Amino acid sequence: MKVLILGGGGHASVVADILAACAGVSVLGYIAPEPPPGQVDLVGLPRLGDEAAIATIAHDGVVVAIGDNRVRMEVAERLTAQGETLVSAIHPSAVIAPGVAMGPGCMVCAGVVVNPGATIGRNTILNTGCTVDHHCVLGDHVHIAPGVNLAGGVTVGNGAFIGIGACVIPGVTLGQWVVVGAGAAVIRDVGAGRSVVGVPARERT
Repeated sequence: MKVLILGGGGHASVVADILAACAGVSVLGYIAPEPPPGQVDLVGLPRLGDEAAIATIAHDGVVVAIGDNRVRMEVAERLTAQGETLVSAIHPSAVIAPGVAMGPGCMVCAGVVVNPGATIGRNTILNTGCTVDHHCVLGDHVHIAPGVNLAGGVTVGNGAFIGIGACVIPGVTLGQWVVVGAGAAVIRDVGAGRSVVGVPARERT
């Protein structure tokens, strides 16, 4: 499979590393605007132009390697509308239980564990070493940061971001576009668009 990476920053470099470890995947290069003078190439692959160049390159799919949830959503939806195939980047060391449902365009980093009965929406990031326990339901365009632990039956709405090292107890629901701060312990539901921090997690004022 011939794949393009859309994005040229640190997140894209992690995606490139994941794809390099995947058998049968050939990364052609990355799509991004011209970097500022002196900026180091973080991906180690040729830059093939900006987004307009995608239509001129023979490829099988695109990985949208952008960390910001809203921007990643906008780009993924635009590319899908143009008929592009969104490819998931799944590190070989990730442990994903049989029967887990996962939408297209996801990124699953090294050390991730997803347990039985979980559902992962499209264009979602499961970052390094996070765990998603049984029967969790994650929406689209979610970012679960490194070291996060979601207990069983947690629901995470579209576009939510759960910061590094946070944990969520069983059965909690996080609404769409919720932000959970680094290291927070979420013990109750969080409404859409809210931001919570601390142990136990409380709404940020």
